Amino acid sequence: MKSLGNFLFKYRSYTPLPFVFLMILFMRPDVISILAGLVLVLFGEFIRVWSVSYAGSETRTTTGVGGSNLVTQGPYAIIRNPLYFGNISIYVGIGIMSNAMFPFLTILAFLFFTFQYYLIIFNEEDYLRVTYKDSFDIYCKTVKRFLPLPKKMPGEISSHLPLDVKEGFKSEKRSLQAVSIITIIILIKFFFL
Repeated sequence: MKSLGNFLFKYRSYTPLPFVFLMILFMRPDVISILAGLVLVLFGEFIRVWSVSYAGSETRTTTGVGGSNLVTQGPYAIIRNPLYFGNISIYVGIGIMSNAMFPFLTILAFLFFTFQYYLIIFNEEDYLRVTYKDSFDIYCKTVKRFLPLPKKMPGEISSHLPLDVKEGFKSEKRSLQAVSIITIIILIKFFFL
């Protein structure tokens, strides 16, 4: 499972492509699907920008699991994996916007990406446990992987990193471009085809 998690980590930018292809092939957007999906997409992007505004651009690496800081503030004080939570919100939102084979393709994508991120998370947690030892164990007891049920963050594990929204948007440039292109394709289908 660890090797599969490493493989999925390395190629996580490409695993959405089969779903995007199927979505484009079978999309049937309508006003309600576009608006409902867009809300989830914007929510997911908000979470991603907020997350990388603390964690920085090293979240973009594909060379291997790692991190120069144990980030415990901002969205990381609410959920341990806000970037993956944001991604899943975006994928589900795009699925709803496209209305492609709805709800089956959206459910399949949700299940696949949840499985993918769980495998990746186990590898990341191994790294964080070895690197940050007791601080990571305290963090795990305080904040859940995907369920937003935060407790008060103990001061001794607070990361005290600056919020840098400008860098957050800069780091999210590729994601924002991809989401914009897919949204434009859906809108072209809705308005012109």
